[in-house]
Amino acid sequence: MSKRYEVVIVGGGTAGMSIAARLAALPDAPSVALVDPSTKHYYQPIWTLVGGGIFPREVSVRDQADLVPFGVEWIRDRVAAFDPDNNRIQLAGGEQLEYGDLVVALGIQCNWGAVKGLKETLGKDGVSSNYSFDHVEATWKFIDGFRGGNALFTFPSTPIKCAGAPQKIMYLAEEHFRRKGVRAQSHVKYMSATAGIFGIPKYKAALEKIVAARNIEGHYRRNLVEIRASGREAVFEHLDEGTTEVVKYDMMHVTPPQGPPDVIKQSPLANAAGWVEVDDHTLQHTRYANVWSSGDCSSLPVSKTGAAVRKQVPVLVENLLARREGREFTGSYDGYASCPLVTGRGKVILAEFGYGGKIMESFPFDQAQERYSMYVLKAYGLPKMYWHGMLRGRM
Repeated sequence: MSKRYEVVIVGGGTAGMSIAARLAALPDAPSVALVDPSTKHYYQPIWTLVGGGIFPREVSVRDQADLVPFGVEWIRDRVAAFDPDNNRIQLAGGEQLEYGDLVVALGIQCNWGAVKGLKETLGKDGVSSNYSFDHVEATWKFIDGFRGGNALFTFPSTPIKCAGAPQKIMYLAEEHFRRKGVRAQSHVKYMSATAGIFGIPKYKAALEKIVAARNIEGHYRRNLVEIRASGREAVFEHLDEGTTEVVKYDMMHVTPPQGPPDVIKQSPLANAAGWVEVDDHTLQHTRYANVWSSGDCSSLPVSKTGAAVRKQVPVLVENLLARREGREFTGSYDGYASCPLVTGRGKVILAEFGYGGKIMESFPFDQAQERYSMYVLKAYGLPKMYWHGMLRGRM
């Protein structure tokens, strides 16, 4: 059996829900199906502050049913296969959906099993991750209970959602260690597979000053490959030297390796790296004119953040409608992304940039400085914009 819709959106996260809302609000709205099995919707950027002991995790979750726009048919199933040559998708439940246009917004996949011992250790023995709703509270438990020793914060050798998140929780933890009087007997280590603290020079310089002032150890080009919980040992691959090193830990926040969802990697939509292959500016697939992608699963060479999605969505919708109406494309995405770098309670550096590392700041002051106003935006303003603006198709 099969059904046909003018637009099928696969994925009900930030990008998928925002696109559905914009299409549903049109005066002459197309028929839209939203394919997603999830009954809960999470605002994941707030998990940094949950792990830092500032908010309960419940502030991050809403019922998906309350967010699906009126007029959009929510199909509570997952996609099993893409068949773009025949303009259809196969659902896990056996049904087929045919489409006029397809939007792929499946997000990014956390590959917990890629680090030996991580799945078995997560939430126990001092090992936590803010990348999991089920384990984010353990981060604060281990930070608050820390009494000294080695505190490790990892960044993998893969793309990840919110590239600033691995260090944000480190700054909150280090600050709490000082508040609790255990900082003198603590070694805070940033174990990152990247070449430096941040990729954009302006913000990198500011963060390097903070790291130096707070005596945080930066160990770069180190990729976590194994956790030996019995001895509280973390094994890192040195990416430049091809060697491994074992580091003892008393607590460790792990950012898991991440990548494109398997269903995309195995489909004709994927590029060589497994991402949905779209044009960097139009968000249209490079080989299938009626396929589009936004957000973390796309091949766009940008930071995978909600702020990037906020700028991508109106471009995608405008160009999708132009294709359907036979018009020239007018939407062009400039690579904008943003990262509110939490450096402590009440302190944020708001990094904003686009393609080529171009600085694209929104405020008339130096955003590379720590500011309380930017912390208020991060903690209170952006969540409201998300729930009541982006997901409603209003911004």
